[in-house]
Amino acid sequence: MTKNIYFASDFHLGSPNHEQSRIREDRVVRWLNEIEPTCSELFLMGDIFDFWFEYKTVIPKGFIRLQGKLAAMSDAGIKLYFFKGNHDMWVEDYFVKEMGMQIVSDELVIHRGGKSFYLHHGDGLGPGDGNYRILRKIFRNPVCRWLFSMLPPRIGLGIATGWSVKSRNVNIKVEEPFLGEKEEWLAIHSKEVLAKQHYDYFIYGHRHLPMIIDLGDHSFYYNTGDWFNYNSYVVFDGEELSLKYFEKSDS
Repeated sequence: MTKNIYFASDFHLGSPNHEQSRIREDRVVRWLNEIEPTCSELFLMGDIFDFWFEYKTVIPKGFIRLQGKLAAMSDAGIKLYFFKGNHDMWVEDYFVKEMGMQIVSDELVIHRGGKSFYLHHGDGLGPGDGNYRILRKIFRNPVCRWLFSMLPPRIGLGIATGWSVKSRNVNIKVEEPFLGEKEEWLAIHSKEVLAKQHYDYFIYGHRHLPMIIDLGDHSFYYNTGDWFNYNSYVVFDGEELSLKYFEKSDS
């Protein structure tokens, strides 16, 4: 049986509330059940959770169905990758210890089937995330993370969850506007990278808008979209990269 490589992002589990997150989580798990027989590697491209923080002995409650499914896939020999997004950048070693995931903090370059891939969640790249780049440096600073860890979990997780939901109003079903092939931030960033190094494919999340843009020079930009409006993902079958959709979202 053909073994594919799958890419998905922006589940934002935890937003806007428990009820809607559970519906979305069930949908994601159904998708994972469907792709598991043909999956060799799964790249979770960031913002899987609307907020995540690991204390030494405490993690955010919930999402156990997704975690259980991912653990089973890992046990079955499927390689898992978790990219830190702007909402779940405080992932540390819990998933590494529990299911052997590889945690990716920034970009990751891979080569599969004779093709080169540049992978990144997409936050802080290009001209559109200027203000966020400052916050990103603050939030990723080890001292800031340590200071936050000094807060009791009930207080710390409460504050952070409220901030996370407020930072992006993902609880409203509003589609991101397409800026045009010449103005899309991540396409601009990809072309800047291409000026120095060629990659066949650039794959990102973050924009919440599934798209494919021809960058020229036999290079393409793919965005995995989100699981609020699209249930979209990208798959590589060893020869071709495709943008696909699972089920139409009703939440």
